[in-house]
Amino acid sequence: MISRLPGPLAPRLPGPMPPRPHGCVALVGAGPGDPELLTRRAATRLAAADLVLYDALIDVRTLELAPSAKRVFVGKRARRPSVPQDFINRLMIRAARRGLNVVRLKGGDPFVFGRGGEEALALAAAGVAFEIVPGVTSAVAAPALAGIPVTHRGLASGFVVVSGHARDAYRPVLDSLAPLSVTVVVLMGLRDAASIASLMIARGWPSSTPVGVVVGASTADAAAWTTTLAGLRHGIETVDGEGPGTLVIGQVVALRGVLAPDSSQRGSHGNNRTA
Repeated sequence: MISRLPGPLAPRLPGPMPPRPHGCVALVGAGPGDPELLTRRAATRLAAADLVLYDALIDVRTLELAPSAKRVFVGKRARRPSVPQDFINRLMIRAARRGLNVVRLKGGDPFVFGRGGEEALALAAAGVAFEIVPGVTSAVAAPALAGIPVTHRGLASGFVVVSGHARDAYRPVLDSLAPLSVTVVVLMGLRDAASIASLMIARGWPSSTPVGVVVGASTADAAAWTTTLAGLRHGIETVDGEGPGTLVIGQVVALRGVLAPDSSQRGSHGNNRTA
């Protein structure tokens, strides 16, 4: 006999997903790349989509989960011509007003450096129904897949996530941190790696502070290796800066030597090298 907890403590079994109004936009997080890391709701919304507006770095296998949808690339890449944000907003609004179910597909999580907040505000201002479908953010997934926990008892009780593509954005955050007080995760930071390392050393971080470099995270071309702030100060010459890259800076990186997936177990998930 199975006993049930009384009242509000009773477990709730997952029921059917609430219906989505026709002419709605779903801001969907695609996670760090591998379609297997999508949420079930993300897969459901893709399957029902009439139009998918997708960003750069979205795996083609993820797009195949929307077999009936028209797929339009609206991604932005550093130092390349890109689709203006206002145009993307208008495209979403116009399609939803025509009664289409739209998926705005973003890498990672829509609200972590994905302009999801801006797009949600534009949809709200236009009176268009929308929903947020969170994704697995690369700020946590990329280090984890490389065997680096962003927090660990005795080493780091917190972590800070910054975008590395704009110095004016990350410098005030890094300036405010006491050396070795947290783990620092830098998304899109490969091109500015040397400047980030120099800044942190100037702010008192030991030059021997471990650094993890993760490229491609959950993709077939994934690679990860470790260095130090002193090494990072010379820049990253082993990658072209085109793939999704993550820097992890702090004492937790030292755990990678024990926690990194064995190369025999990684299969198509890429390389596991240390430099």
